[in-house]
Order: sequence, then structure tokens, then C-alpha cells
Amino acid sequence: MAEARAERRGLGRGLSALMADVGSTTADAETPSAPEAPRPADRKVPIERLHPNPDQPRRRFDGPALAELAESIAARGIIQPLIVRAHPERPDHYEIVAGERRWRAAQKAQVHHIPVILREFTDTEVLEVAIIENIQRADLNPVEEAHGYRQLIDKFGHTQEQMAEALGKSRSHIANLMRLLSLPQDVLEHLKEGRLTAGHARALITSEDPSALAQMVVAKTLSVRDTEKLAKRGTRDGRDDGKAGRSSKTDEKDADTRALEADLSAALGYKVAIEHSGAAGKISIRYKSLEELDDLCGKLSAAR
Repeated sequence: MAEARAERRGLGRGLSALMADVGSTTADAETPSAPEAPRPADRKVPIERLHPNPDQPRRRFDGPALAELAESIAARGIIQPLIVRAHPERPDHYEIVAGERRWRAAQKAQVHHIPVILREFTDTEVLEVAIIENIQRADLNPVEEAHGYRQLIDKFGHTQEQMAEALGKSRSHIANLMRLLSLPQDVLEHLKEGRLTAGHARALITSEDPSALAQMVVAKTLSVRDTEKLAKRGTRDGRDDGKAGRSSKTDEKDADTRALEADLSAALGYKVAIEHSGAAGKISIRYKSLEELDDLCGKLSAAR
């Protein structure tokens, strides 16, 4: 197992090396006020010779934003070159590693030649760069960003510390977002659609029934502070629901235990509870289906 884990961490060229390639191409707003000077393109290639990455994690491209980008490209051209690699199956064609939105917008703007930077990437590195590029985009919702971090950990063995340093994020930001993935799917849908904020969602993690409380928060448009109070009291509809006894047990946990629960939940993607007394205790991991149990067993086996 130790050899397998070492092999996972050896995938690709490392996060920092990949960031050096993708860093200056993640801003799709083609404006003269871009914070970094664009990297010179290696060449210009006909747009019909460029092909999207079939394993691109991002499947949805916002129509109005894409139209706005197309207008900018039509007026100013493509400022940031796309990163590409030689197409693995078609000679003289290229596969897009970073910049698919610019390629799509350029088609709308009827641009015929695209500036590119040619790099040699393995299939693994192409996927890694695609995930990194998506994480850096400003329009991701918290769930999409959290899934991106989870993929970098699960697929490539990056630690939260490595991601924080390379991506310019705080470790607490990454840990807090990944913690959200322990919430039920219906709660995550509220978060994706903007009916809940990340602050609401973090408060729901400690709730005995996150789904029921989320529905109440959405229906009554409660504030984050009100949500935190209800989650701590273990109440529904603002009244005691008989679970206050269990909730008070959670409130008695010290800050270190709660932080450890949060870190384990973020690392595993499942809600973790620790009951500690003296020098002994137990850890509980909650899963909702046999598929989740199988996924959890795989993660625990890989970590050995």
C-alpha cells in the first residue's frame, strides 16, 4: 500500500509545475486590464484544428457569459493564448488543455486562427490542468469548487497544504469548502442554485437533520446566524424537536475535537463524529447507501 500511495503522489509533474503553465491562461475575460501580462503564443493555428478535451470536467458553459466573451474577442482578439498539446490521434491537430471557453467564444466571433502555447502533457496531466483551471474560475459555485479540490486529492494525491500554496488559497478555505461535500445531495442542490450560501451550508453540517433544516432556511430566508442557532439547538420550525439532548452533547465537545471532526469530514467527504472520553473513544462515519460505503472503503484502503 505504501508503494501505491507513493505512486499516486508521483502522478504528473506536481501541482506547482502545472500551475506555472496554466496560471496565466485561466482568466477568460479578455480585457486589457488583466492582472498578468499574457504569455507570448508559440504559434497560431486554424480554429478547425483545435479540439476540446473529451475528459473536460466542466460540461456547462454559460450562454450570456460566452456571448459577452465572444464580443470582447471580436473587438480585441484573443489576448491570452490557449494551452494545447498535439492531438493523440490526429496529426497536425491539437487538443485543448486550457482555454475551451475562449475557443467556443472565438467560434461565435468568427475568428479563424487561434494563438496557442504548445506543451507536452500526459493524459493524467491534461485532466489535472483542467481541474485546476476550473477551480481558478471566479464563477464556480462552492460545490463545484469543492469537487475540484476533492478530485485533486483523490486522483492525484495532492494535500490541502500543497493546493493552498499553489493556488493561492488558505488551507482553511479549502478545508471549509470540502467539508460541505458531507452534506446530503438535496442540500448541495440548494447551494448550487444559490438558495443557500456557503455560510448557511457550513452551519447545517452540525445539524441532526440538514435536509429538513435547509428546507426551513430556504422557505423562511433565514440568516446564517439564525441557521447556526437552530443547528446548535437541534430544532425544527423554531421549536424543540426532542433532539436537544443529542445536540447538547455535540455542544459539549471541545474546539479541538470539533476541528478534528471537520478535517476528517473534509478528507473523506463523509460526515464524521468523534466521541472522546479520557484516553478512549470512537469515530463514527455516516454513509447513506451501499455505493457510498464502497467508496468509503476504497478511500480508507488507499490511505493505508
